[in-house]
Amino acid sequence: MKILVIGQSVVDKINSPVNKVTQAGGIYYSVLGLNSIKAPGDEFYLISSVSKNSYKYFADEYDKVNKKYLTWSDLIPTVTLNIFNDRERDEQYDSINSALFVKYNVLNEFDGILLNMITGFDVSLTQLKRIRSEFKGTIYFDVHSMARRIGKNMKREFRVIPNFSEWAKNVDIIQVNETEFKCLTNEKDELKIACSVLNYGVKYLIKTMGNKGFRIYGMNRGEVTSVFHSAKKVKAGAFVGCGDVFGSVFFYNYIKGDSIKNILLKANKASGFAASCSDVESMKKLSNEL
Repeated sequence: MKILVIGQSVVDKINSPVNKVTQAGGIYYSVLGLNSIKAPGDEFYLISSVSKNSYKYFADEYDKVNKKYLTWSDLIPTVTLNIFNDRERDEQYDSINSALFVKYNVLNEFDGILLNMITGFDVSLTQLKRIRSEFKGTIYFDVHSMARRIGKNMKREFRVIPNFSEWAKNVDIIQVNETEFKCLTNEKDELKIACSVLNYGVKYLIKTMGNKGFRIYGMNRGEVTSVFHSAKKVKAGAFVGCGDVFGSVFFYNYIKGDSIKNILLKANKASGFAASCSDVESMKKLSNEL
C-alpha cells in the first residue's frame, strides 16, 4: 500500500502544565502514526519542507519514509504552543512557509493522500483542485490551522474559514477538532454544520473532542447520521499530536479496507495513547500499543 502525506514540518516550542520542551511538530505526528502501523510492503511518501538546522528533530521518523519529494529550505516555522487543561491551546508562529510543491503526474501511483493543513497554507485551493482532478483515490483532509487567521505578532486566531465549501468539494474525509468544527460554516447548530459539509460531497466528517472522545458524521439516504465514541481514560500528557495520530491511523485502516467499526476502535486507541504522552519520545512507543 502506498500513501502520500502532505503537510508542513514545524518546530514546536511547547509550554504545557506538564513540561516545557522543543521538539518536532506539524506533519511529523502524522508520519509517526503511519510508521507505527506500517506493514511489510507499505510505502509512505512525504511532501514537506525541512531545514538542515532542525532536521535532527524529525530524522527518526522521516528516515523511515520515502523522502524523494522533500524540499530543503533555509528555515521552517517555529511555533510556540501554550497548552491549557481547560481550553484550546494558543499558537504563535515566527514565520510561514509558502505552499508546498506537488508533483501532479505521480499522484495516481498512490492508494490514498493524507493532507494535513498544519500551517493553513500547506497547499493552495488551486493546488487542491488540481490534486483532485488528477487523483482518483481517497483524500483525507485535516483542517488544522486553516481555521486560524494570522493575527497580531503572528498569533493564530480562530475564524470562519473563507470559501470552505470549495475546499470541501475536493476531498473525501474531513477531520476537525471542536473549535475548528465551528469554523467550517456560519451556521451555529451542530447538525446544520455537519449537514452543510456533507452536502458538499464529503463522505465522513470527523470531530475530535479531546478527552471526551470523537464524533463521526455521515449521510444515509439524505439524512445526517453520527456515531460518538468516548475517549480512553488516560493520565493527561501534553495533548500535542493526538489528533494527527488519530487521523493517520484512521486513514491507513480505511485505505486498507477495514470495517468502519474496527477503524474507529484502532484510531481511538492510538489517540488515547498519544494523549497520555508527555513528550514525543514517549509517543514513539505507539507501535507497541497497536
